[in-house]
Amino acid sequence: MSFKTALHSVSYAGVWTGQARLPLPDFLRKAKALGYDGVMLMAKRPHLSVLEHDAKSCEELRRLLGDLSLNVICLAGYNDFALGRERPDIPMSEMQVLYVRELARLAQMLDCRLIRIFTSYDDLHTPYDQQWTATVSSLKECARQAADFGVTLGVQNHHDMAAHYETMFDLLEEIGEPNCKVMFDAWAPALQGMDLKAAVLKMAPYIVHTTVADYVRRPRFHYQPALVNYTRAADSIRAVPMGEGFIDYRAFFKALVKIGYRGHVAYEMCSPLRGGGSEANLDSGARRFLEYMKMLQS
Repeated sequence: MSFKTALHSVSYAGVWTGQARLPLPDFLRKAKALGYDGVMLMAKRPHLSVLEHDAKSCEELRRLLGDLSLNVICLAGYNDFALGRERPDIPMSEMQVLYVRELARLAQMLDCRLIRIFTSYDDLHTPYDQQWTATVSSLKECARQAADFGVTLGVQNHHDMAAHYETMFDLLEEIGEPNCKVMFDAWAPALQGMDLKAAVLKMAPYIVHTTVADYVRRPRFHYQPALVNYTRAADSIRAVPMGEGFIDYRAFFKALVKIGYRGHVAYEMCSPLRGGGSEANLDSGARRFLEYMKMLQS
């Protein structure tokens, strides 16, 4: 199996406590020095914010990318189409569609043809069918806006809505836009106890990208003084170097090969990593991913 690699800039964005933060140009140089084929850029501060990047700054980024022989594989958008349901007078969906349209504009200027997008988190005050309809409508409009810039949307299986692969398939079928696909990651079906091969085969018509990270489970308990005992709580999940966690990436990548996947595999460190968030530890994790991919391909 042979895959092209990309490094997600969220890995060096300081988004979790103790994580080192690099300015975007320094991150690009880091990705090149580590040996990645391309980059996935976090489309918010402190990296590629739509408020701070225009044609001039994008041209400067393109020159740096050219000097480094790096490609921008994907822009990582951040949205939640359930936001604002309690205040229907505020056009929150329109604001988020506008954000995606501006991302498509940036993507075009950076010679990037793919944007990561989410669905929505559960809103306990809104019936499920209404949340579904609103999410479908917003994603459909986002896809049509992005199409004007020659950009494809990849819906990541992350937020509550359509986190299960069969529901995600239903969602994309209902959206029905040719440039609305899926960024299908292994961690969600793995945490849900699903068969990774079956999930990939089901989503095959839509998969355009995948982002990976590996994790271990750590049991948690609440002490009950009256019982002098513990009750079991949900496990915590801790990021670890690739190949050291519970996710069966061998099965996942074999399934991707089986369906003829030709996209990139991006690596991210977007949650607390074993060993902490120092730049040295992040570098170690990023290198380990490349070593792991070489091992799979040997």
